[in-house]
Amino acid sequence: MNPAGAAPVGTRERILQVAADLVARSPDGDVSTRAVCEAAGVGAPALYRHFGDKEGLLSAVVDQGFDRYLATKRDRTPGTDPVRDLREGWDTHTDFALRNPNLYRLMNSPAMRTPPAAALESHRILTGDLRRAAEQGKLRLAPELAAQMIMSANVGVCLMLVSRPATFDDRTLSRRVRDAVHTAVFVPGVMAATATATDTGTGIGTGTGIGTGEAGAPGGGRSGSGSAAAAPGTASASGAPTAGRGEATVPAAAARLGALLRGTAGPALTGAESALLGEWLDRLANATPDRP
Repeated sequence: MNPAGAAPVGTRERILQVAADLVARSPDGDVSTRAVCEAAGVGAPALYRHFGDKEGLLSAVVDQGFDRYLATKRDRTPGTDPVRDLREGWDTHTDFALRNPNLYRLMNSPAMRTPPAAALESHRILTGDLRRAAEQGKLRLAPELAAQMIMSANVGVCLMLVSRPATFDDRTLSRRVRDAVHTAVFVPGVMAATATATDTGTGIGTGTGIGTGEAGAPGGGRSGSGSAAAAPGTASASGAPTAGRGEATVPAAAARLGALLRGTAGPALTGAESALLGEWLDRLANATPDRP
């Protein structure tokens, strides 16, 4: 029954809400169409008319779940520090998974053959934050590859946390994986600055990974003197990362130039020339270093 004065809920919306509630309460995350129809007070023909079949119903539940997940990301205003935004984005993702374990497993189920549009939007938001990091010279890979690495790691650790909680029971696991992946995609100065800020902040020795989002802001650590020169591999006074001794700077430079090229296309190059240059820069940024 609707509260007094509330707009009536349509049949489709009622079925969808009931299905989402049953998925959340189900021991194994599965529901039957019969249970949904009984709880919604409708016959099977009504469910099939609106959703086609059970897969169509669950796909609609997934779409609704992604919309809920993206609500906070769509409304946020990007900060001046994309690295902090990326750290907070990872933590928000993990928090959503832990609060909605059955829905999260369904959202990332192989049975969902066609990715929802909202899932693609989530990936675009992540890639956009990484492009901002690349434009500031903080990324050592092309943003597209870095986004694939971060998304696959974030989803993977979340699925383990919600699917096998008895085995994956360390509360610091998500942040530890986050920091390991971020170390792989950001230039050394970014993570060194994070460690420095954490040493003077709240993270080291607490067993919670590497500090908080605020403590982890590049260039956010306190130093003894505002005029002290930055050590190799740390952040400069302005927060910009500096290359460590012997550190290959070509990939980071290529990632930055590629992001700037795509963000500020000018008349100096034709579309074909810009595409070709972008491909070359991505290859330089994503090249795997030769190892003996």
